[in-house]
Amino acid sequence: MLTRRLFAACALCAAGGFLATGAEAETAATSGLKRTLLKQTDGPVEGYVTVEMRVDIEPDATIARHTHPGVESGYLVEGGTDLAIDGIGALSLKPGDGFQVPTGTPHGGKNGPAKTVIVSTYVVEKGKPLASPA
Repeated sequence: MLTRRLFAACALCAAGGFLATGAEAETAATSGLKRTLLKQTDGPVEGYVTVEMRVDIEPDATIARHTHPGVESGYLVEGGTDLAIDGIGALSLKPGDGFQVPTGTPHGGKNGPAKTVIVSTYVVEKGKPLASPA
């Protein structure tokens, strides 16, 4: 399963606590979220890393506003969630929907009544936290 991509995007940015290092992504506990590293690769250019994450969000969980040091692209696999992205607006996401969050743009959300699964791909500056509070 770690070799397959389940979702590609900020999956609600997989909120906070990841460090995009050369060979690994570290996670810190965030209530209501479970993150699983699927794959991490250096590039696409020097100084950046591409990180694919599966994000499981518990029913009714609130995702605090945060930013990423690069672009996040996500895909909702199951469930449903509301995502608010500064400059873009509020999105009500359902299975099959994709989203993108521009570099450094604050975003956050509120999960629906069922568990949500998102697969997100982040292309971020190496060595910076994957997510920071906004």
